[in-house]
Amino acid sequence: MSQIAGEPATQDFVEVRLPAAGAYLSVLRTATAGLAARLDFTLDEIEDLRIAVDEACAILLQQAVSGSVLSCVFRLVDDSLEVTVSAPTTDGHAPSRDTFAWTVLSALAGKVSSAVDKDKTVSISLYKQRGAGPGPA
Repeated sequence: MSQIAGEPATQDFVEVRLPAAGAYLSVLRTATAGLAARLDFTLDEIEDLRIAVDEACAILLQQAVSGSVLSCVFRLVDDSLEVTVSAPTTDGHAPSRDTFAWTVLSALAGKVSSAVDKDKTVSISLYKQRGAGPGPA
């Protein structure tokens, strides 16, 4: 997409809210694949994002409040996709960055960050740019 100087980048926003239970993660994997395909990501990039979203959700579900809602926000900006998954948690701790799961997220998604709100809602954000190659080692 070309951009006219001084105009904001083209951006689309999609939010999916579902029960915080593993049985519903296939919905997010499908949404991730569809939105990444819309941005002309390669099949490998799409699969990497699907796995990364699944892994981020698995991390959150370990501490999610029973019966709560998992929220997933997709932001499509030009040739990149940012996915933020969040859920209210029992302990309000950010995921540890020195785990195998975090290493997998970083390798698959490119940029990964986390945040904790004062109400103990934990968020994990993944950012992948089309054609950017693998994330940092």
